[in-house]
Amino acid sequence: QGAGPHSIAQVKDAIRDGLRSVKNAIDFPKLVAGAGALEIAAHKHLTSVVKDSVNGRAKLGVQAFADALLIIPKALAENSGFDLQDTIIKLQEAYQRDPTNPVGLDVVSGEPIHPEKLGIWDGLLVKKSVMHLSTVLAS
Repeated sequence: QGAGPHSIAQVKDAIRDGLRSVKNAIDFPKLVAGAGALEIAAHKHLTSVVKDSVNGRAKLGVQAFADALLIIPKALAENSGFDLQDTIIKLQEAYQRDPTNPVGLDVVSGEPIHPEKLGIWDGLLVKKSVMHLSTVLAS
């Protein structure tokens, strides 16, 4: 007996997604640190530098966007079985100690890591697309 239509559709989707990842890597070979590191760094930049340079209600928008960025490291922590608040605090404190090195989450230990040193990367094109789409959907 062969695979059902649902299984065949899942295999087709997986192949298409894999090929698209390869195409994106060839067409746009730029990477950023993975494991939630970009989001931790962007949150810190928005809440410290950008928020202080805007006035009025725009501060609330900057804060809301910065907080929304933390959904990626929070999802990594939650899906790995770690306490959200403790994990985010650890990541933010580690990044604050050394803002020149991106800090991400080790999903095995729950501790901060330097994803660049471990070869954990995200495609910049995907990150840009996610940021753009999330702001469009939120508005």
